[in-house]
Amino acid sequence: MLFGEIAYGPIHSRRLGISLGVELMPLEHKLCTFNCVYCECGWNIPVSHPKLPTRTEVREALERKLQALQTEGVKLDVITFSGNGEPTLHPDFLGIIEDTCVLRDRFCPSAKVSVLSNSTQLGRPDVVQALRLCDNRILKLDAATDTMMRRIDLPVNEHLTVAQLIEWLQQFDGDFTLQTCFLKGEHNGVIIDNTRDEELIAWYEAVDILHPKQIMIYVIDRKTPEEHLEKISRERMEAIAAPLRAKGFDVSISA
Repeated sequence: MLFGEIAYGPIHSRRLGISLGVELMPLEHKLCTFNCVYCECGWNIPVSHPKLPTRTEVREALERKLQALQTEGVKLDVITFSGNGEPTLHPDFLGIIEDTCVLRDRFCPSAKVSVLSNSTQLGRPDVVQALRLCDNRILKLDAATDTMMRRIDLPVNEHLTVAQLIEWLQQFDGDFTLQTCFLKGEHNGVIIDNTRDEELIAWYEAVDILHPKQIMIYVIDRKTPEEHLEKISRERMEAIAAPLRAKGFDVSISA
């Protein structure tokens, strides 16, 4: 499912509440540094010159939407950057976040500015600076071994490593939400399962290193591009969360 507007919704997010989405990627196709087997937006479509909305177009679309919602008396919990791919890929991401904070303060000061990111652009200082301006930095780490990360996320950069992602995530000193999707299945005949003991041990070690202020773990909930995937049970998700909760981590489950 693709999002066909720059400012869309609001929708009820099972994790964030009443959320107004902001789309920074092309409206016609997915553009991402990952090609996750579970992504509701489907597979990446190679395009030579993808058309991104400009900073001005984003600001104007968001202003119109926020003004209309204010008139209608709609109360937002969050303005969320997510959508048809990786939002931090936008070359004007920092400026767009600055504009959004100004508009948020004007129209809905109690709403949070949130970004859902796959963490692959955290090597860019401008992206890190922009994320520091946000209320919620929701940053992905689907697996803590290179093999399973590559099987689940299918990164465009084949040289990307979990060690790089962890190093980049450490820049926030734990002031972020770690997001992980747990799933089982196969893709092109290769087994996918980040709930195996050896995968969980590595993931728990990464959590200890990063010490995020919150952890969101969730299961597939919509149609996925890879059909041979299995939804993890609520009971299994509770068991995965239990050791972290015992250590005092704030863990939420969407299952």
